[in-house]
Amino acid sequence: MAAPNSPPPFAASTVEMVCRALGEAVRGHQITNLIVVLKVDEDASEARNTKWKRLFNAVAAAQNRQGDGRPLLRLVSEIMQPVRFQSPEEFETHRVAVSERLLLSGYRVREDGKMARVARATTLSEAQQRADALRAELDRRDVHPDVLHFCRAELVQQNYFHAVLEASKSVAEKLRDLSGLQGDGTPLVDSTCSLSSGPIVAFNTLSTDWERSEQTGLATLLKGLFGTFRNLTAHAPKVLWATSRRDALDMLTLASMLHRRLDAATVRKR
Repeated sequence: MAAPNSPPPFAASTVEMVCRALGEAVRGHQITNLIVVLKVDEDASEARNTKWKRLFNAVAAAQNRQGDGRPLLRLVSEIMQPVRFQSPEEFETHRVAVSERLLLSGYRVREDGKMARVARATTLSEAQQRADALRAELDRRDVHPDVLHFCRAELVQQNYFHAVLEASKSVAEKLRDLSGLQGDGTPLVDSTCSLSSGPIVAFNTLSTDWERSEQTGLATLLKGLFGTFRNLTAHAPKVLWATSRRDALDMLTLASMLHRRLDAATVRKR
């Protein structure tokens, strides 16, 4: 029987999507112990099912017995204990994925792994944006829209490796559009922004030593962006160059600053 103030049973589609996300956060041998909290006896045949399907069947059976949605919330709380994960980045990735699915029902996983009631998201895109703390932080920082445009799909998928790559591409693309020149990386920066090249793209009037120093400094930042992220991520296997949420946030903020300086730059004739 449902307890007072308990949530109604979750729809089968919601349980499935949450359990699919939870299945990515656990190993098969852990499932038997995890569903003990639901007081469900697994049939021996369940061992042949996929991880998410075993979780789904356990939640469905417990919901039917209790007549409310507490079993799903209990399972989420059990699995999403931060101590279960090898790193804060791993925990955050799974927390975002699970919250994204729960927000459509008015719940989310907090940073401490506990469940919280929240305003229900009305669309999938709203749920995706609210679930992703990095995207929310980028919005708070007013990151340049061109950065978000180039890497929106990667951020939705929490694919920070390729988000870094796409953001650096966006800066190079703007530099090519402004100058009319082709190329990439350091050669592109040297031919467009170096003092010896004119420069074609000037970040100030270049009338004082300080302004010429700033021009050189910004050109160096552009080279650093391409050298550290663009060239490396374009050639290194993803497994060898893991991008954390923290590093992605810093890099995307740098790309945003460079976009704004390029927007305000003057294109000069040679």
